[in-house]
Amino acid sequence: MSPSSETAHGQRLVIVESPAKAKTIKGYLGPGYIVEASVGHIRDLPSTAAEVPDKYTGEVRRLGVDVDHDFAPIYVVNADKKSQVSKLKSLLAESDELFLATDEDREGEAIAWHLQQVLKPKVPVHRMVFHEITKTAIQEAVANPRELNQRLVDAQETRRILDRLYGFEVSPVLWKKVMPKLSAGRVQSVATRLVVERERERMAFRTASYWDLVGTFGTGRTPADAANPETFGARLASVDGKRIASGRDFGSDGRLKAGSTNTLHLDEQAARQLAAALAQTAFSVRSVESKPYRRSPYAPFRTTTLQQEASRKLGFGAKRTMQVAQKLYENGFITYMRTDSTTLSDTAIAAARAQVTQLYGADYLPDAPRTYASKVKNAQEAHEAVRPSGDRFRTPAETGLSGDDFRLYELIWMRTVASQMKDAVGQSVTVRVGGASADGRDVEFSASGKIITFHGFLKAYVEGADDPNAELDDRERRLPQVAQGDPLAADRITPEGHATKPPARYTEASLVKELEDREIGRPSTYASIIDTIIQRRYVFKKGTALVPSFLSFAVVNLLEKHFGRLVDYDFTAKMEDDLDRIAAGEAQSVPWLKRFYFGEGEGAAGAAAEAGNGDGDHLGGLKELVTDLGAIDAREISSFRISEDITLRVGRYGPYVERASAVEGEPGQRADIPDELPPDELTVELAEELLAKPSGDFELGPDPVTGNMLVAKDGRYGPYVTEILPEGTPKTGKNAVKPRTASLFKTMSLDTVTLEDALRLLSLPRVVGTDAEGAEITAQNGRYGPYLKRGTDSRSLTSEDQLFTITLEEALAIYAQPKQRGRAAAAPPLKELGTDPVSERPVVVKDGRFGPYVTDGETNATLRKDDDVETITPERGYELLAEKRARGPVKKAAKKAPAKKAAAKKTTTAKTAATKTAAKKTAAKKTTTAKTATAKKTAAKKAAAGKTAAGKAAATDEG
Repeated sequence: MSPSSETAHGQRLVIVESPAKAKTIKGYLGPGYIVEASVGHIRDLPSTAAEVPDKYTGEVRRLGVDVDHDFAPIYVVNADKKSQVSKLKSLLAESDELFLATDEDREGEAIAWHLQQVLKPKVPVHRMVFHEITKTAIQEAVANPRELNQRLVDAQETRRILDRLYGFEVSPVLWKKVMPKLSAGRVQSVATRLVVERERERMAFRTASYWDLVGTFGTGRTPADAANPETFGARLASVDGKRIASGRDFGSDGRLKAGSTNTLHLDEQAARQLAAALAQTAFSVRSVESKPYRRSPYAPFRTTTLQQEASRKLGFGAKRTMQVAQKLYENGFITYMRTDSTTLSDTAIAAARAQVTQLYGADYLPDAPRTYASKVKNAQEAHEAVRPSGDRFRTPAETGLSGDDFRLYELIWMRTVASQMKDAVGQSVTVRVGGASADGRDVEFSASGKIITFHGFLKAYVEGADDPNAELDDRERRLPQVAQGDPLAADRITPEGHATKPPARYTEASLVKELEDREIGRPSTYASIIDTIIQRRYVFKKGTALVPSFLSFAVVNLLEKHFGRLVDYDFTAKMEDDLDRIAAGEAQSVPWLKRFYFGEGEGAAGAAAEAGNGDGDHLGGLKELVTDLGAIDAREISSFRISEDITLRVGRYGPYVERASAVEGEPGQRADIPDELPPDELTVELAEELLAKPSGDFELGPDPVTGNMLVAKDGRYGPYVTEILPEGTPKTGKNAVKPRTASLFKTMSLDTVTLEDALRLLSLPRVVGTDAEGAEITAQNGRYGPYLKRGTDSRSLTSEDQLFTITLEEALAIYAQPKQRGRAAAAPPLKELGTDPVSERPVVVKDGRFGPYVTDGETNATLRKDDDVETITPERGYELLAEKRARGPVKKAAKKAPAKKAAAKKTTTAKTAATKTAAKKTAAKKTTTAKTATAKKTAAKKAAAGKTAAGKAAATDEG
């Protein structure tokens, strides 16, 4: 069948996931086709117990899975999708054929299956698949549909059930033993463990200091040019045949590694002495070693390499990259963006080779097309690399794109074209320079150079690096043309000190690479996994680095000690292999799930082996693990020793340090830890400093009028003073009395505030006087600073001291001035970040009403909790602005239309009376109903409170 024959087949309904995708495809199919979106998943496991049908009880209601009957899932139509499902059913009733055109991966296949199950079509159903949205691809997909792939559906369902069991069984353990509302997940917990382990390495790291020499040597030949420089730099390589120690020779303990017997460790004194001894040394070239240099193109993008490069080159997070890529795909600019493959179709190869010739010339085109084998085990998500769509690639300038869309498309286009270009070739050279010091030691310096004689693919694309100090592939280092025996003059010999650095924290890009290298989870889920661990506050961002919170240390500590297998890297990777074997039809789902959840049991091992699940050593017994929690000491799990008498504890309200009490059984001195403090920066010295700061309640003395004790406290929103009300004072109900409270001025602190200060603060607001009309003017301290208030007219004051000193005359003078509309004169920016790559406008950090924010003059984005004005990088500023643009403007709630009074006037007296009578009856009825419903709801709420919370906290991890 073909799109041109639609009239012969009546009306066809095509269902895709998103409205944007539907709009693009509709333009390619023409009349006879209705293209509608499901708007993602229409059916899923219930997120709360309240969504489960009443016929299910007990564990089935809690889990949404019937573990005793072959792990049968309980699917429910999402509440926000019911209207869309009704619309799809209505459209299907008027159609003669149904095409399920969801993405061609496991998740897309599952969505198609759920659509078929819910819509129950009585017309022919076709599975329509494509990996790019172009007219040709869509028409070919319609003409060549296939059947639904039940293996892919089963594999996705197994993953979904597995993740549900993991999340809904392990998360409640975290609530009981660490903190409420936490979540655990098959991949998110392992990803969190990776970040925590890296921080542990940083905390255990001990810096080593080492020195070497850097020499600048001259050939004495003139004139010099760029191709043959007169001087070059070289670094000390050996002394008397012993290699000079560098960073790689030291362990994390700060000592030389074992086996470094032929290595010389120079300290500052030794380095300076050697430099002095080489002041008059005659140097010469001892050897020149030249080797051919060749670098092949990088493979086209797959999902993870796209995320990594977008992070390095564009400063995009994984989530932002996928959002932009999704938009490009749905609008027909690139192929499907969730893929493990690096292969290109014959059409794509022809398009890329044509552009190489057109843009760079025939000299850059290899004789034969290049092919790339996928490095990803069990690659399955899609069938081609991420590339520009179509049989002719549009250059970035031809697309009409702008902003993030343009930048990501350009990156994909450059990488794809470069993948079909010739190698870069050149020469790499190593020069050894030797001489004897004044005290008779033989020294040797080494210099390396690289010359690229033909840039090949590097003309189009150069891959970035996670290490900002790494040398990129297109970097040349030219050395002078010298030969063995040539004399050299040392223009300068400089001692240079170095210190080893702890392992770098993961960035989003490097964490994605680590997960993929360890074969943990599916590459297509990494963006959502990283987003989940950030949203759960297990990890926060400092610049581009991912920093684990103290909370994540407690969670990982519990999981490692009591659920070690569940966060074991090899175990998680092995589970991924099993799931892929289920997808391939080599293993069966139910026996595998039984062993994971219940353990081997009687006959389980044999049944599993017959089902193709292997020996099963890595599976068994989640249910038993989460049943006996008596061995888990909640306090021990969340405690980490800092020194002999100071311990870090993660409490229900956040982390704090505690000094052991001199009296056994009593709590020790405590101090809260700032939320944004990286764990490796919590030293013994900092802990002592935090404990030395004043904390708790400071009694200032009794109020001379009321007799109530006044105290100073450090609260969530800063220090404040308040009064202690007498015992028996009602705190609730009509006669409740609230204690007076006032925030400290910016110039005050807890350790200096006095009783007099407290009395003055609690006296606010102060009546300044009345104006000529008798309106009262008061001085008040508000959220945004001190101000005057007269009726509804407020005027800002310039300082907090004015609250007590301003006179009536001064207040009237302020009110006599016209009220300033809009903003006052703009304050200078707190920091300048550079030019935004999207808007091409200067980006600055400003101090606003709700705190510091970044702006380019068009878009404003508030700094997040983990961002700091002093340390925020330009890339982070651009990222915040891009996220704000992607969210779009905030939609204001629509105003309610005013009641139609005219109609009411026409109502007769009789009707009014009847209405009143009916209203009384209705009110009585509603009251009774409300009471009954409330009672029922309360009972139900008490019975299933934990169940509902379980759903909310555990449903997010779909590793």
